[in-house]
Amino acid sequence: MLRLRQVMIDAMAGAAGAADWHAESLPTLTAELADPDGDFAAFVVDHPERPGALAALVAGTLEYRIGRAGHPRGRDGYVFSVATDPEVRRRGYARACMEELLRWFRDRGAGKIDLHASAAAEPLYASLGFVRKPDPSMRLVL
Repeated sequence: MLRLRQVMIDAMAGAAGAADWHAESLPTLTAELADPDGDFAAFVVDHPERPGALAALVAGTLEYRIGRAGHPRGRDGYVFSVATDPEVRRRGYARACMEELLRWFRDRGAGKIDLHASAAAEPLYASLGFVRKPDPSMRLVL
């Protein structure tokens, strides 16, 4: 999973990045995956030619935000990692994973789902019903 997450990060950054964070990230990822009632989910497709490797990964999380008109329950989904091994792209693996993640979000009452899309992936997301939105977001790195 971490290898495919690095594939996505590298694609978004336009260059290969450091993978020295993998060892530190693995225990938290393992704990999150072990919680069947948690707010984190990942769906994968096994690599068809490389046993033990993954071909595609989609991961997302649920968040609670105080409700509002039109969205009273305040459950929001966020897709934060979608990646397909470059050698097996265009086979529908990312779509299959996304469809499962969207079902998971719906089953848990998410009222909306957000993601950041690369230009290459935008057609996939648009075909699933995602639309571009004006984004006034800001960020503070701690």
